[in-house]
Amino acid sequence: MLHWQHISHRFGLTDVLEDIDLSLQKGRVLSLVGPSGCGKSTLLNIAAGLLDPTEGVLINEFERLAIVFQDHRLLPWRRGIDNIAYGLKARGMPKAERHAAARQLARRMGLDDEDISKFPHELSGGMRQRISLARALAVQPDLLLLDEPFSALDVGLRRDLQDLVVSLIAEHGLSGVFVTHDLSEALRVSDEIIVMAPDPGRIVYRQQIALPVAERDETYVFQAVGQLMQVPAVDAAFRVNEKAA
Repeated sequence: MLHWQHISHRFGLTDVLEDIDLSLQKGRVLSLVGPSGCGKSTLLNIAAGLLDPTEGVLINEFERLAIVFQDHRLLPWRRGIDNIAYGLKARGMPKAERHAAARQLARRMGLDDEDISKFPHELSGGMRQRISLARALAVQPDLLLLDEPFSALDVGLRRDLQDLVVSLIAEHGLSGVFVTHDLSEALRVSDEIIVMAPDPGRIVYRQQIALPVAERDETYVFQAVGQLMQVPAVDAAFRVNEKAA
């Protein structure tokens, strides 16, 4: 279980999170959804141990986590295969063994040996994100944190990678926290949606999704987004940026 227990956080004099109480159970995927500035990435960074909350406690009972960011954060001087295997090298795994593991993961990501022999600057954005995802999975996490990993990609590629993440989470029995500003993306990948609003960041709506991920087609997603936007708190959260403009 992962439990944000009455978490509040501030940067300087600015309150960015206010009394967040939220749990993720084993085997579940939770999406944090909301407009820019609502604190969803801050909440994820607290879960990752990259930030200590100003108030409250994080309880993390998972054994090993991995995180995938919006920017791939690959090492530019390392080839794809060595980026995938980087965490395994840090654990002391022999080169031949870690490269074999990296190749196997790369194939699952739709990448061949030629692709992973290249440096990051030689790869497309989609390939870089696939390598970033493979690097995260290489350490065999039981908790996967994803911070808008596909937001910079075109719609078609984004959908392909959403489907890939869903299948990988199922295959590896992972739990996940997915940060996104896109309700349709959250509806495609998660078991529970948490909608946040800014100033300060807070939870305004929660929804469990009973329908299995594999059964959610485009009609379902379209209708579910429409239903969510009819909830006053959700509609107000996503209109914040319109008011600011």
